[in-house]
Amino acid sequence: MPAIGRAQAPWPEKPVKIIVPFPPGQAADILTRVLADELSRRWPQRVVVENRGGGAGAPGLEAGARAAPDGYTLTAGTSGTLSVNPSVLPRIPYDAERDFTFIGNVAVLPLLIVAHPSFPHRTAQALVAAAKAAPGGIDLATAGPATSQHMSAELFSHRTGTRFNMVHYRGSGPAMADLLGGTVPLMFDSVTSSLPHIQAGKIIPLAVTTPDRAPQLPEVATIAETVAPGYGAYGWTGLVGPAGLPETITRKVNADLNAVLSEAAIRARFLELGATVAPGTPDEFGAFVRREIAQWREVARIANVRLEG
Repeated sequence: MPAIGRAQAPWPEKPVKIIVPFPPGQAADILTRVLADELSRRWPQRVVVENRGGGAGAPGLEAGARAAPDGYTLTAGTSGTLSVNPSVLPRIPYDAERDFTFIGNVAVLPLLIVAHPSFPHRTAQALVAAAKAAPGGIDLATAGPATSQHMSAELFSHRTGTRFNMVHYRGSGPAMADLLGGTVPLMFDSVTSSLPHIQAGKIIPLAVTTPDRAPQLPEVATIAETVAPGYGAYGWTGLVGPAGLPETITRKVNADLNAVLSEAAIRARFLELGATVAPGTPDEFGAFVRREIAQWREVARIANVRLEG
């Protein structure tokens, strides 16, 4: 008796999990939860977020890479976990280019050079001139070794031929506290955490790290347009699946992701959170990640940035 053909059931038939490789409350977690809520409204099944923090995000990415490629476990891949970790972690448990299916970027988060009001310089040009006049003599705070803030600062130093005394903190919060108190004069930080202090007049923005000006601070010039043409550094978060994810599922998730990101309310919400939506195709996202890996590999080599682990 011939087998009776049965149409494949439409995906998803059960809840979809998105692994966020950080604790709750960080930018990637907040943005992914907004996305998960919106996808839950579009799909017949809920989208849930699972936080797996620690280890510079590597354990969370490893779990995502090892998941079954059936579309029911996706991962929030970020600038740190996908583009920086491959060059700074000596024993990374995943291959950022081979172990994932790139689905789409979600958002980019501009970074800024910000200064304490007592710092005498107000532009990137003046900062570069001062740094060249006193190599290693200006303290510059970061959120920690190999963070996007640190790597962006190292890229700035390399591209402008300057040298700073990098002061690493355990996170953006403690670094910002010392900047606000005048203990350090300068910091690379995200628009998200800097904006309230800028609006209150407690810190001064000197330049933006993204190629285009930040929508939240349109009057602040970019590093690329002032002192380093072609400079571009971001925090970002996107969506990936395990390698071998079926193309039909990849296309569906990408299409629905882009539909969410095209909504005016979501674009406005992301701007409030210091981010800018970044819709695109899976191929565009994959090419973007590979460019990021190459850029930060070069920066890590030049600046000799390594993490234990």
